[in-house]
Amino acid sequence: MATARNGRELFTILETSADAESSAACDGQEHPLNLSSGVKWFEIPFKKPGEEEEEDDDGEEEDEEGEGENGDASTAAGSSLGCDILVVTPRSNGVKHEEEDTWEEGCVSASCSDDSDLDFSDLEEEEEERAGFLGYNEDLYEDCTSPEFWGEPDQAIAIEPFTAASGPQHPLGDDADTRDYFRVLFPDSLLEHMVEQTNNYALYRQRRSGKADPHWHPTHAREMRAYVGLNILMGVNQLPEAGMYWASDIFIGNAGFKKTMTARRYEKLTQYLQLCDREAEPVRGERGYDGLFKIRPLLDVLESTMWDAYTPNRCLTVDKSVVAPGRSSPTHSMPSKPLRKGLSVWMLCDSRSGYCHRARIHVGRPSEDQAAVLQGYRAVTSLVHGLEGQYHHLFMGSFLTSVPLLQRLLRDGLYACGPTQSGRKGYPEVLRPRNVGKLAQGEFYQCQRGNLVATVTRDVKVISFLSTNSAPGIVGISPGEQLGGEGDSDSMESSGLTLGVPRPLPLLLYQENMRGVDLCDQLRECYQVGRPCRKWWRYFLWFYVNLCIVNAYIVLRESRGGAPPAGSNGKQFPQRHFRVRLAQLLIGDYQGARGMERAARKRHADSPIEYGHRLERMSERSRRCRNCTNKGLRHESVFGCKICNVHLCRGGCFSEFHK
Repeated sequence: MATARNGRELFTILETSADAESSAACDGQEHPLNLSSGVKWFEIPFKKPGEEEEEDDDGEEEDEEGEGENGDASTAAGSSLGCDILVVTPRSNGVKHEEEDTWEEGCVSASCSDDSDLDFSDLEEEEEERAGFLGYNEDLYEDCTSPEFWGEPDQAIAIEPFTAASGPQHPLGDDADTRDYFRVLFPDSLLEHMVEQTNNYALYRQRRSGKADPHWHPTHAREMRAYVGLNILMGVNQLPEAGMYWASDIFIGNAGFKKTMTARRYEKLTQYLQLCDREAEPVRGERGYDGLFKIRPLLDVLESTMWDAYTPNRCLTVDKSVVAPGRSSPTHSMPSKPLRKGLSVWMLCDSRSGYCHRARIHVGRPSEDQAAVLQGYRAVTSLVHGLEGQYHHLFMGSFLTSVPLLQRLLRDGLYACGPTQSGRKGYPEVLRPRNVGKLAQGEFYQCQRGNLVATVTRDVKVISFLSTNSAPGIVGISPGEQLGGEGDSDSMESSGLTLGVPRPLPLLLYQENMRGVDLCDQLRECYQVGRPCRKWWRYFLWFYVNLCIVNAYIVLRESRGGAPPAGSNGKQFPQRHFRVRLAQLLIGDYQGARGMERAARKRHADSPIEYGHRLERMSERSRRCRNCTNKGLRHESVFGCKICNVHLCRGGCFSEFHK
């Protein structure tokens, strides 16, 4: 019943009777990790070529007669056994390979003794570091490249149960509002630090320029909270330019923005906004130079708050996310992401909720495969630091997945699964495309080394997988997907069944759990925070603020079971309402100088002169009259009101403006 093909153990699609479901379902075991209940799954025992030949001696003639033009005996076998449920069965091609009887059992970790975190000391790798990385990388492959490393998929794997507590760790009570949840992730101390450094940077800039800025005065915590709140609202109510929020047109301008602060004040806060002491910043090449010095205080605070606020669940996702297009050096092309090119970060997210536990800024541009493998190795080990021995399950992208990394994670008590590049060093030679040949949809090969299982299969296209949490020989059939061509569809319709495409367990687990970073990106990309700018570090500032908003929303949603916080109307509380409510609480009743003056003008419009408003000479140079500009006219004047800080024409413009 086997087909002669160039490769090792071939798994072909066969049709069996309905009795196979109950007997093959592992005798009452639970469903595999995180698979939906609608997926039918089966465990298929591996048979060595010699055992199979003994069983098939009596039916050898029937097999030969049943072979079609392509040498596939699946149709004849299906007609003789019935055709209710599709399963995948291992078959040997009769080809013997060298070292076939010398496979070693057990899982031996590669020589990976370096457990250091990512080095963020510079945004570009130095040539000496790259040379050291390549030399270190050779040690990673010391065991997995030997011919005796991979064996037949006939070993049982051991997966320890996950028993750690998970979920939100800061119960705030029923009276907590959106700002309380945001404060857990983005503490007030960080806002106060921003105020201090912004004031210091404004003085630093004025000293360097040698002249004072007449439009700047020191900011404070209330104003900084209002400034952040306005940037959050700009993501909900998006306009092409920041100045349009203060436009006089009633259909464009926003009354709330005008009441909170003036457009000039917003521009000045944006101009001098700072997170670090720029006077103490080391120059490139000096001892202690840090390429991320401008956002280092932000990273140090948020790394601990994001990690402590939510304990990771069993299944986690590691992938790369694009922050925003940028001009700085660490830009990367990612065709599969919504933003194809820009500043990127590694993210560790919860597969179920999308909560981001850690984010690491992507450093360097490795072009060689070895450098890419090492970069992924160090990125993942840095992100999962602190989870050792808790038996989490990690799902990663193809850029990260490698044999040395999965061995290291398994040694640390972490299971992993993900696609990989078939040409990557350490992947089984017999599973490379040139040795496997053309696969039909649903067919797959597997090799094993203890818990480490390598799989090559064809779904929409040929995919190579590495996993340490998937037993070999287990397949699942997802409902609602048609299999094969017209002939298969006719036979299934005649039997009254709709069967899906069989998929090996690593592919099923990956499809179910590789969504944490995508969920986080979807929540984050819906409403951007901040405005585009020319400074790379500000993209990261607003990225982390936005990330804290998303995390706070997830914590609120899980802590309250989806119920809205106190003071909110309606039964549902989507992310949009969360952001608007958060911005309103951050702004509060704050009004800048212009807002208070306008309120005073409204209360005392009958006699503005009594309250200090008078027409007087403003400057030697004439400027446009504010009252005429509001009416669409262009008149200039050197006179105006100093309290309102506007130029006005002599005559009726003064009284008309103050009404």
